[in-house]
Amino acid sequence: QGQPVESGGGFVQAGGSLRLSCAAPGSKFSVSPFGWYRQAPGMQREFLAGITGRGTANYVASVEGRFTISRDNTKETVYLQMNNLKPEDTAVYYCAVVGSRNWGQGTQVTVSS
Repeated sequence: QGQPVESGGGFVQAGGSLRLSCAAPGSKFSVSPFGWYRQAPGMQREFLAGITGRGTANYVASVEGRFTISRDNTKETVYLQMNNLKPEDTAVYYCAVVGSRNWGQGTQVTVSS
């Protein structure tokens, strides 16, 4: 199977926003739950948010209220809207089918204070 392709990261000041995209074309996309993960320097990769094929979302407490996961099944793309970014959000962000560990190369998000 192919790897997802994450994009949309960049450099932003604290309080700013970014929208990440995860392109994951495939025959099972519309029924596959996807998740966003991140790995900060010196830390383990952690789960942030998940979304079912029909759009039901869940979040870890550290991002709930600031981040929104969504998907467009027609475009076979998953998104992560990140608002009110904080320096502790600095990490490489990845997406994958939940449970698969089949991440892409990731996209770097750097938040300055």
